[in-house]
This record gives sequence, structure tokens and C-alpha cells, in this order.
Amino acid sequence: MNKKITYFSVLAIASSTLLLSSCNNDKTDEQKSSIDSTGTINAKIGGAVFSIPSPIQTSLLLKKANAKYDKSLLNSSANLPKYTTNFKKALNLGIYGADLGYVSIFDQTQDALGYLNTVRKLADEMGVAAAFDASLIKRFEANLGKKDSLILLVSDGLRASNNFLQNNDRNDVAGLVIAGGWLESLHFTIAVAKETNNQEVINRIGEQKSTLNNLIKLLTPSYEKPEYTPFLDALIELAYDFDKVEVNYTYVAPTTDEAAKLTTVNSTTEVKINKDLIESISAKVIKIRASVTE
Repeated sequence: MNKKITYFSVLAIASSTLLLSSCNNDKTDEQKSSIDSTGTINAKIGGAVFSIPSPIQTSLLLKKANAKYDKSLLNSSANLPKYTTNFKKALNLGIYGADLGYVSIFDQTQDALGYLNTVRKLADEMGVAAAFDASLIKRFEANLGKKDSLILLVSDGLRASNNFLQNNDRNDVAGLVIAGGWLESLHFTIAVAKETNNQEVINRIGEQKSTLNNLIKLLTPSYEKPEYTPFLDALIELAYDFDKVEVNYTYVAPTTDEAAKLTTVNSTTEVKINKDLIESISAKVIKIRASVTE
């Protein structure tokens, strides 16, 4: 049996409960996506909700792990003229968006301006420049040096571009933008895990097991399109590596401090992933990213 068809079948079975529990009759809700503050991107297709960590969330974790700013991890703005197809433009809009979040969180003012301009140029080429309108640009420039404000503004830009694409029936493009941002964030995470050996960062790699499956489901409707096929095949090969990751989630009821109006999440996730598996995942991510950015 064809390996790819087998994987799609497994995903279909695994997601059947999600599909059944999420379906509704509201046609306006069939395909939507949003970003919950700096937390997750929630893409909704056919009644099923796919939650994907936003690039901002990942970069915040890397900063917390005391990772050093590394410009060599970024996709150079000089590569922009290479992207002549809508497929490459959409993926790299997501990648550059993740880069913009990374440089903003690491307080790199000049790089942030440069990547903001790159994102805006690419968005303009794709017809989504409205997501990065003059008011957003002015707010960004006015808040240079104010990291918290910049993080929120980058999140606003990501949310606006996603909503624009979804509201204009460009859901396949929105899926690629999300995939590009996720790929770049995973690229950052793997590099920092190798540099710091920080367990929380290593766990974040393992946690991408379910996220990758969500991405594959999100993009599968476009599988037969020529540019999508090799990209999805590569993601599926990567998913076979992630299948070897053990993720055990333990639910513990949250506690609430009524006086402080503070709720603490007590649930835990245990991730088991060894160095050899991280190296294998890393090699595949590098290859996929190169196919997209070079």
C-alpha cells in the first residue's frame, strides 16, 4: 500500500472524533483561523479546529531559555526576489513573519524594521497588504524599543493577514502561511535545543508531534496540486519521526485564587525524545526549509 495514502488514512481515523465533536451547521464557520493573543493559531476547516502554536509563543520560550540571538538562523531578506510563485510566497510570508517575531522578542530594532519591510513587500505581492496597513506600520515604528508592544503588534499583523486570507476564500494560502511560520519556529527551537540542552525547549520539539499532524490535515485537501505534493510528502516523512516521540499528558484540575483573580494551570506534559531522534528530525527540517527558502 502507498505509504502516503496509509498515513492519510491513519490521520483520518485519528481525527474522526475531533471531526464529529466539532461539526456544526454554521456555514460561515467552515473555514476560519485566528490567533489567541500570542498563544495559538486556531484554524477551523469543515467544523474541525486545528490549534497550532504561534511563532510568537515559540520565540518567547527561546528567550526565556536564555538563548542567544542568532541572525544566521533567519531567512535573509535578500532571498525575497527568488519567490515567484504564490506557493513559495505564502510559505515564506509565514517564515518571514516568524523571523519578525524572533527579532522583535530579542530586541533587535534594526532587524525588526528590516523584516517588517520584507513582510510588507511580500504581503503586497500576495494581495494581503491590507493586513499590514499604514497605521500598523506607524504603530510599529513608534514602539521600537518597547518589546511588549512590538510582540502584540506582530501578533496583530499575523492575525490580520490570517483573517484577510480566510475572509477572502484563500484558505489554502492561509494554510501555507501557517505552515511556514511553524516550520521556521521549529527550526529555531531545534537550534536552541542543541545550543542550550534546555529541557523545556527539548520538550517543545516533542510537543510538535500533534501540531505536525494538524498541519498535514490542514494542507491535505490541496495534496494533488503539483507544488503541494512534494511538500506534504516531506512533512509526512517528518511525521514518521515524530511518531517515535512519546507524549504523555496528565490532567490536573486548575487552581483559582479568587482574591488575586488568578488561575493556575496544573496539568503536565511528559515528553520522551532522545538525541538521535532530534538529530533525525533536525536533518529533515533543514531539508524541508531549504526546499522552501532557497
